Amino acid sequence: MEVTVEHSIPLDILDDLCSRFIINVPEEERKDLVRICFQIELAHWFYLDFYCAEGNNLKPCGMKEFTAHIFQRISYLKPHLQSLDSVLEQWREYKQSVPTYGAILLNEDLSQVLLVQSYWAKSSWGFPKGKVNEEEDPCHCAVREVLEETGFDISKFIDKNEYIESTINDQLVRLYIITGIQKDTKFQPRTRNEIKSVEWFTIADLPANKKDMTPKVKIGVGPNSFFMVVPFIKRLKKWIFDKQQKKIQGTRRHRHKSVGEVETSQPKTRKQQMHFSQVIQVEVQAVQLMRQQKANTSPPRNVRRQENNRTHKATFKRQLFQDDDKLVNKSSQPSANKNCLPAPEKLTYMSSDLRFSASAWLNFQFDYQAIISCFN
Repeated sequence: MEVTVEHSIPLDILDDLCSRFIINVPEEERKDLVRICFQIELAHWFYLDFYCAEGNNLKPCGMKEFTAHIFQRISYLKPHLQSLDSVLEQWREYKQSVPTYGAILLNEDLSQVLLVQSYWAKSSWGFPKGKVNEEEDPCHCAVREVLEETGFDISKFIDKNEYIESTINDQLVRLYIITGIQKDTKFQPRTRNEIKSVEWFTIADLPANKKDMTPKVKIGVGPNSFFMVVPFIKRLKKWIFDKQQKKIQGTRRHRHKSVGEVETSQPKTRKQQMHFSQVIQVEVQAVQLMRQQKANTSPPRNVRRQENNRTHKATFKRQLFQDDDKLVNKSSQPSANKNCLPAPEKLTYMSSDLRFSASAWLNFQFDYQAIISCFN
């Protein structure tokens, strides 16, 4: 007995849904009614989100009623209409037991994401993903599906702890996040009659909800073309934001650490300078004390003031701890330049007991040429 269903969905809308999701299924796949039900589920989801939206006055319906409409409308499915309940039961059992794994591929600066377009849903874009095989590891499933749908091997990039997971219509969907993929990578799907196109999309242009018209304005594609992407966009943007913040904070900590290292090294230099200065002061005081003991008496205060005044007026002629009359020049030839100091090897001290021979100055040497150049 042939079963018929009275259509409550306008036929033009029903035909549009069938052409988007059902008609293009390869002929060898049409015998697998469970797999056909997954395509019908996508069409049902699309119908509820975009045709039953506010203002269209279309009545929402459940999965069973919607599937009956599809089976009634498509010729190769119509003979199975009488066993519809059994087909849906098998599909639900399989669906709940078989999760889907895939990947979100991001470019190097995390601004673009790779999406694939299926022959089965030629007007829609989604992430590369697929159902896990029996006893297959989730990461291995994701690697296998991405390789089949894009031709790119993510096995060296995948991190089993970096993923976005969601339950959509009672089915678990986990997408591992893959970063650092170069935009000039050549993608070549390995499956036949499944993936029509592989393209990069700017994340800022993708819709965050079914009413977001951003992609329509920016790239001329309506949000209904990304309905399989929408459930993941908000969480993906948050993941990218958190990743960028961690990178910024890490850079700041590294910079502060470098400054700290510089600051800890500076006191060592100052300490060495202070120690050298203290040694010099002690030795100078010792020499001055020796001179005072030899003279037995200190000169009058007014004499000391006059000597200090003369010293300030001609600082470049002052000799350390020696009186001017004690210093003589062995050379009888006067200097051609009055401002030129005599050579160090031509100077001698008349009194050996007043020579300044502090240990800190024993190895000190004047650069005679450098000093002469300062007065020319």
